[in-house]
Amino acid sequence: MKNIIKIAFRNLKRSGRRTMLTAALITIGVIFVLVYSALSSSFKSYMIGEITDSMMGHIQIHKKGYIASVDNLPLDKNLGEKQLEKVLEALEKNPYIESYTYRIKLGGMFSNYVSSTNIRLNAIDPEGESKTLPLFHKRVAQANEEILKKGEILIPELLAKGMHVKKGDTAVLVVNNKQGSVNGLNLKVAGIVEAISGPGGRDGYFHIEDAKKVLRIKGAEVSEIVIRIKDVSQLNKAMMSLKPLSELKNDKDKPIFEIHAWTKLSPFFNIVKMLDLMDISIKIILISIVLISILNVMIMSVYERIKEIGTIAAMGTTPATIVKLFLTEGFILGVFGAVVGAVLSWLIVKGIDMFGVTFSFGRQSDLVLHPELLGSDIMIVGVIVIMISLIASISPAFKAAKLDPVEALRGN
Repeated sequence: MKNIIKIAFRNLKRSGRRTMLTAALITIGVIFVLVYSALSSSFKSYMIGEITDSMMGHIQIHKKGYIASVDNLPLDKNLGEKQLEKVLEALEKNPYIESYTYRIKLGGMFSNYVSSTNIRLNAIDPEGESKTLPLFHKRVAQANEEILKKGEILIPELLAKGMHVKKGDTAVLVVNNKQGSVNGLNLKVAGIVEAISGPGGRDGYFHIEDAKKVLRIKGAEVSEIVIRIKDVSQLNKAMMSLKPLSELKNDKDKPIFEIHAWTKLSPFFNIVKMLDLMDISIKIILISIVLISILNVMIMSVYERIKEIGTIAAMGTTPATIVKLFLTEGFILGVFGAVVGAVLSWLIVKGIDMFGVTFSFGRQSDLVLHPELLGSDIMIVGVIVIMISLIASISPAFKAAKLDPVEALRGN
């Protein structure tokens, strides 16, 4: 085998220009895929973190049927005290869960005494919200250290600009409770919530105790429970661990709860799937580049070395050895392209990480990407390149092995 490697290397070196051109094409393909993978992975991680850590959490629990009518913000589909007890019992014992918080979601009218407009609201427990959504405070401009107190409201950026409302202003919130009666509450504007793409990007926030007061809620009642898990990669396992909760039924033998991962609630997940599809498409392009490049080199090598192949065959070299020789040449090309491409990709990604990539997403601008090239990505792409190099070498290798020594020596 050692001699085969030496001969294969010598043959590639002899056709140096064509070998280097082929290796360069493979290397460029590897660089293209790895750099794209690093950038797309960084973008996905960044945006998933922005959405889950500042707005949605990783998992949400609602009363059955709530999500189907969520656009109407129904107060009659809130979780009651007994239902909350069952949920808390399941959450406290769950090893995947880091923290959770409660919300009451409702609609109302917001007035600054000059004009009024509709507003979507999240009544929150500020302490629980901060633990479960650690990036939430970054969305709140002009806020104090304690983001939200009783008697205060955080209003969305678009509403603040449209109604010329600023921090410190007093406003009136008017809502209808579950029974249909109208109630009002004076609140102080404590900060402006910056926009984020997707549902919830135009919501206002106020204290859950103020919500109970204006809605005249007695006892425990919430619209949703937002959950943060310890490890995002364990999302599916965390969902499976909560499955017994979703299987609980009421007296009418109907499910009590519905449990959704953020992937089912956020339209951004469609962008994630599109990026994954693009990633697969680019890998297919890489495979095509490697396949065509290796196939071209090997076929040309067979035609240029017909007499040489005839000579070694006449000297007793078996067809199997000839096949091994050509497969080894393809293997060397694949390894060289994969290794050089991986090294250059790592350097390029490190350079991008040092300077950062600025981009915009929705209404957000000046966001900075810091890509990271994972070892698993390098290994996967490297194995693909080497395997395709071997596959592309099979046909020319068998063509060379099947040459008749006499005809080959004649140059036919």
